[in-house]
Amino acid sequence: MSFLGIEKENILSMQPNPKYFKEVGFSIDLKDLQPATEEEKEGFIQRPESMGYWADAMRRFKENKVAMISLCFLFIVVLFAFIGPFFVQGDYSTQFRGMENLSPSIRFPFGTDKLGRDLMVRAMYGTRVSIIVGVFASLIVLVIGTVYGSISGYLGGNVDNVMMRFLDLIYSVPDVLVVILLGIVIKTPLKDWVNSSQSEFARNLQILGPGLISIFIAFGLLYWVGMARIIRGQVLTLKQNEYITAVVALGGSKKRIIRKHLYPNCIGQIIVMTAMQIPSAIFLESFLSFLGIGVEAPMTSLGAMASDALGGIYSYPYRLIIPSILLSLIILSLNLIGDGLRDALDPRLKK
Repeated sequence: MSFLGIEKENILSMQPNPKYFKEVGFSIDLKDLQPATEEEKEGFIQRPESMGYWADAMRRFKENKVAMISLCFLFIVVLFAFIGPFFVQGDYSTQFRGMENLSPSIRFPFGTDKLGRDLMVRAMYGTRVSIIVGVFASLIVLVIGTVYGSISGYLGGNVDNVMMRFLDLIYSVPDVLVVILLGIVIKTPLKDWVNSSQSEFARNLQILGPGLISIFIAFGLLYWVGMARIIRGQVLTLKQNEYITAVVALGGSKKRIIRKHLYPNCIGQIIVMTAMQIPSAIFLESFLSFLGIGVEAPMTSLGAMASDALGGIYSYPYRLIIPSILLSLIILSLNLIGDGLRDALDPRLKK
């Protein structure tokens, strides 16, 4: 092995070989060369290790301190909501007689309400309801919006025009009004069906109540519009690439192209949009529960707890402050995590 006519053995042994230097036109005395020091070696630019897309995205997400702090806080909130009820006495409807309207103490860290119910336990169940609603509503938006947007973007032409006009029509429908109307319409049939049915599924629906069911239906009908538009735009760009043309020339079906080649290249936008949809769903559920059309008593949520606290806002302000701060921090942490995912998954935002 040689470099510029200099044998590797001569370089390593530091033995002069004027013949080779004369051939390449160099004038150098190898006696003047000294081995590099450790400081000089550390100064050399090291070639970074090869890293895949997901590994690089994870590395950049971990470097985002704000997103990591938000993720840790959200993990604590999830433990509080799903593990905490196993370590407390009673549940969201348990009443402690003679302990009504207590201020925060060691036994009742969040105090009690006018019926003697532990507000910390109710905050646990309320947080659980808010998180479950946010996650499942986002999954509904993910499935419908991704499928609709990918079909519209890939087919294009008149099909795309018709599908987008239908999407514009849905976008013009007032979402809160639809949720209220759905809650009123399905309330009586739901109660009749639950009373006539003895299945576990019917009892679970009774616990949810018509308010939460109408929220899920509204997300399935209306809230996937933004996701569909984002995916459509990505598909319109991706389908112009050469590898899509090659798959079409080889006889690949439209279903396979969308599933195997377009979806994987849209995964970054899908994850970010889904993460950003969760706080939106939580806020909508809390807002509707605050108005009294969300969860039904005795089940609670953070919005319902804030609504119940309005009656004693001047005498017991902590009843409103605690669920409001908890809800605000959850929504803030989810938004910060979504921003961190966007920065990590978008290659254009690399430094």
